[in-house]
Amino acid sequence: MVCCSLVKSAVQSIVSPPPQTATAGAPPTRGHSAGFRPDIEGLRAIAVTLVVLSHAGIGRFEGGYVGVDVFFVISGFLITTLLLAEQARAGRISLSRFYARRALRLLPVATVTVLATVAAAWFFMPATRFHEITVDAVYSTFYGMNWRLAAQGVDYLAAAAEPSPLQHLWSLAVEEQFYVVWPLLIMITFRSRRLLIGTLTTLAVVSLGMSIWQTGEAAPWAYFGSHTRAWELGVGALLAVGAARVARMPAGLAVTLSWIGLLAIFGSALTFTEETSFPGYAALLPVLGTAAVIAAGMRPSRGGAHPLLGIWPMRQIGKLSYGWYLWHWPILMIGPYALDKEPTLGVDLALAAGSLVLALITYHLVENPFRNSKPLRAKARTGLAVGLALSSLTALAGGFGSRHTPPVPTAEAAPGLAAGLDAATDPQARMTALITASIGATRMPENLTPPVTSPAELPAHNADKCHVDHRDNTIRPCVYGDPAGKKTMFLIGDSHAGHWFTTVDAIARANNWRLIALTKSACQIADVLVYQPALKRSYDECPKWRDAVFARVQQEKPNLLVFASHDGDNGGLLKASGKPVAKPVGAQNDGLWAQAWANSFARVRGIPAVLIQDTPWPNDIVPNCLTAHPKKIDVCNSPVGKAITLPQRRALIARAAKAAGIRVIDPTPWFCTDICPVVIGDTLVYRDKGHMTVAFARTLTPLLGPALFPPAKKKK
Repeated sequence: MVCCSLVKSAVQSIVSPPPQTATAGAPPTRGHSAGFRPDIEGLRAIAVTLVVLSHAGIGRFEGGYVGVDVFFVISGFLITTLLLAEQARAGRISLSRFYARRALRLLPVATVTVLATVAAAWFFMPATRFHEITVDAVYSTFYGMNWRLAAQGVDYLAAAAEPSPLQHLWSLAVEEQFYVVWPLLIMITFRSRRLLIGTLTTLAVVSLGMSIWQTGEAAPWAYFGSHTRAWELGVGALLAVGAARVARMPAGLAVTLSWIGLLAIFGSALTFTEETSFPGYAALLPVLGTAAVIAAGMRPSRGGAHPLLGIWPMRQIGKLSYGWYLWHWPILMIGPYALDKEPTLGVDLALAAGSLVLALITYHLVENPFRNSKPLRAKARTGLAVGLALSSLTALAGGFGSRHTPPVPTAEAAPGLAAGLDAATDPQARMTALITASIGATRMPENLTPPVTSPAELPAHNADKCHVDHRDNTIRPCVYGDPAGKKTMFLIGDSHAGHWFTTVDAIARANNWRLIALTKSACQIADVLVYQPALKRSYDECPKWRDAVFARVQQEKPNLLVFASHDGDNGGLLKASGKPVAKPVGAQNDGLWAQAWANSFARVRGIPAVLIQDTPWPNDIVPNCLTAHPKKIDVCNSPVGKAITLPQRRALIARAAKAAGIRVIDPTPWFCTDICPVVIGDTLVYRDKGHMTVAFARTLTPLLGPALFPPAKKKK
């Protein structure tokens, strides 16, 4: 299940405003109450159902994440309606009562959901996930989840992690950030309708512009940012401000708008995918569609969509939409672990249905009792105190949990890998023996290095920003090894070059060579342009950085150049124009990739070079797999045929390297026999789904050293 590459990721959520609301200034009409809007309740039902179906893996509704946008428009409309009505009725807006109502409406169910998620994560999820989930709980308490996810979305290493069962709370954070500012803005501009409309329109236009720009520059920040989503709430707010005029539209126009609006919502859900550049321009379709339906509901007319939206089943689902959303994502994330089942479509649909039952239970036992309690609603300070207490409870639970990790069962100590290889007269024979012995292990050794619950130490050049992320093209000095050495080697490539840094650095120091380490996330050295899923656009930064690296190589003319990159297609090959290459991703692109590598090899002609082929790939995020199966860790191992990806491409690239006079090093024997174990001796091999741990990389020094610097052949 993916959440936005980030994404089925995704990264997606819904927040449902209170169901009993006034219609902003709209006069009562036949069949339409001036208070409760059953059609809006039906819109909520559509929004939450689209999101749940998308998350449950219904492919036709892959774009169901637009349900978030539907809810943003609804929320902007309803909250603005309430604030304007209060200002008109009382001559002022009571901020304390506003926030007390929000606290009693949103926090009780959210608190129960978060606490239940943290508890379930302790008992059912891999121990490696628990710390991250408790930190998410703290972020959700202070409505900062959207910013946390935005930062993770542009972090290549974090983006490869599994979705958090609490990440759906990002939209609640967006709304609450909006509500910090919005009541104040209405209070300031209320006496001048023109000023209010002008201010709101300006903010919406600016926010939309930022959304369009940032979607093309840094998609995660655009997706999760409150600054890029504010316009969606603003569209709903503008409807509320102009409600009296909108309600006077011709009946025929209202009928047309209602159906066109629904068509826009369903059309976007059915045609958008995870590759859609979103929000940006694309968000206009569901946002304006929702606005059209809400506007049409102010002038309900025969033949319109509002009777359909207001039928009993739609109203019931809409009533439960807030709770259903809060429950469905944690249940989908944790349920397969609890049931020990693969998250198939059938399992996910059953879990989604179960989460609706939980929503029904908490609606009657938690949500309604809190928000309808007369003692709690009597005074604003009482509601605020309850909100503070609930938030404090969540923060304390998250903070306490972040200091503890669920226990992981282990077996007796295993032979030391590093010491064994260092002392061996034949390091390869010793490595093969240790691999063979480790294949049959079913439990982690008690002396596992690094510990499976904290495997994420990064190579030293990451801290120095010599490994740069997607949007960073800086070429820094990055001198390692023996800085005073007379000879120089370069290590260049993507993160699969970066995970060799520890080993290459140790070899450079041992041989008194300078080492220049320049690596970039997901930027292969092959002369290609690819689509970057994290950015949701062509990876234009990669060719620019690659050109700068080659320029530095040509300037310094090193004594040895070490290439390394992963073999995959990333997000797919693109032409220079940015359009996809006609051939599909996979084996049929092998020839194109081999030629692209040959082009890069040609750029360093005359410079001694070595290509380290890609390392074998595990079949899962290794620390998660090990802690999910602590008594049968061998299920995390992979056959060597599966671990070596795209073997034909690998062979063609090796042939191109040798044709260019470049030596080729195949590291497979250092990881595998016929099976590739994820634990060898006392050492954890991978920190995630493809990168070596620093500890394992360090053990390979006796193996890579002779491969980089072969001993001179003795003369006969």
